[in-house]
Amino acid sequence: MPAPPPPASRFRLIPMAARDPHEPGRSASVLELFFDLVFVVAVSIASVQLHHALTEGHVLDGLVTYGLVFFGIWWAWMNFTWFATSFDTDDWLYRVLTIVQMAGVLVLATGIEPAFTDADYTLPILSYVVMRLAMVAQWLRASRSDASIRRTARVYAGGIAAVQVLWLLQLTLPDVPGRITLVLLIVVEVAIPVIAQRRGTTPWHPHHITERYGLFTLILLGESLLASSNAIIKAVHDTDALGPLIAIAALTFVVTAALWWIYFWPPHHRSITSFRGSLRYGYVHYFVFAAAGAFSAGIEVQIDVLTGHSELSDLAASFTVTIPIAVFLAGIWWIAIRDHADPLVNAVVPLAAVLVLCDPLLPVPVTLTAVILVLVIVVLVLHPPVSSPSPGRPASTRCRWRAP
Repeated sequence: MPAPPPPASRFRLIPMAARDPHEPGRSASVLELFFDLVFVVAVSIASVQLHHALTEGHVLDGLVTYGLVFFGIWWAWMNFTWFATSFDTDDWLYRVLTIVQMAGVLVLATGIEPAFTDADYTLPILSYVVMRLAMVAQWLRASRSDASIRRTARVYAGGIAAVQVLWLLQLTLPDVPGRITLVLLIVVEVAIPVIAQRRGTTPWHPHHITERYGLFTLILLGESLLASSNAIIKAVHDTDALGPLIAIAALTFVVTAALWWIYFWPPHHRSITSFRGSLRYGYVHYFVFAAAGAFSAGIEVQIDVLTGHSELSDLAASFTVTIPIAVFLAGIWWIAIRDHADPLVNAVVPLAAVLVLCDPLLPVPVTLTAVILVLVIVVLVLHPPVSSPSPGRPASTRCRWRAP
């Protein structure tokens, strides 16, 4: 039986003590699901704007802007998610501060288009600062409630607050130095959790945290299904491209289903049993998530090429689909599959990531990729995950270090 929650204070607040990392039955709360629902808006807009940039031929600028904007979305989501697995009280103050972060991401979403069209990051940065200051308040509250993690919580709060001042100062810089500073500030942001955890570790629930990552992955893959549906819709109004559009819609659905299968094949909770594993799992997911979002944009670009509405060549458009898939496969193999797979699976999945890059050589988009991924699924079905991690990795999940 789980322990009863601590008694509420006279302000109807529950002390923010660290939660049991082995709490039975821990799963995503309705607040966390609501939180993800808001983030899907920002992800969708970022994917749409990347699609427009690629279609218009602004490949480099589009990718750079997408990477910067997606960092703000991903980092705000990830910080909340790891904090929630450790300190979620679900009282009114916790909910209010979470809703403030949700409002911040909605404002960030409105600033994505100016970032792509005019390189104006003012609104995304201001909204990002609001979200991060809400996290500062959460960490300060945790530092008052739990003496065992007080030093760690204060380092988090102080580090995050200091960086937000630098983000605001960045807005005063000219364009080129400003973009360079953006990258430097991102490096500082991702370094804060590593520095803070050296002052003391905070608990995390391996099943809960990996479920949260899985749910966000489903949101991103849903964007690809939307792209597939758009192909069907456009096919109805464009009889000249009816056959190719229906074909790419069907192939996109197959590829999306395969990516889902591959992502959820390994036991993710075994991948965060150590400092290195948790750090790798948390940070490399940036590339997995960003690739999933870019995949849906690539499908839309491919549709534009088939209907004659793109500045890109057929070859370049095909790479906007295959490169995100290759990054997704390589990322999920590195952080979750390789430590729980036999030699054959560990050879097949990375090889598949390389082979999908050959897809643009075929006249029918996505065909080779779909065939390769189906073959990967066959291998995964015949070779289930091994029952224990690879040698040298601990089998226990009794680890108190948490990623950001």
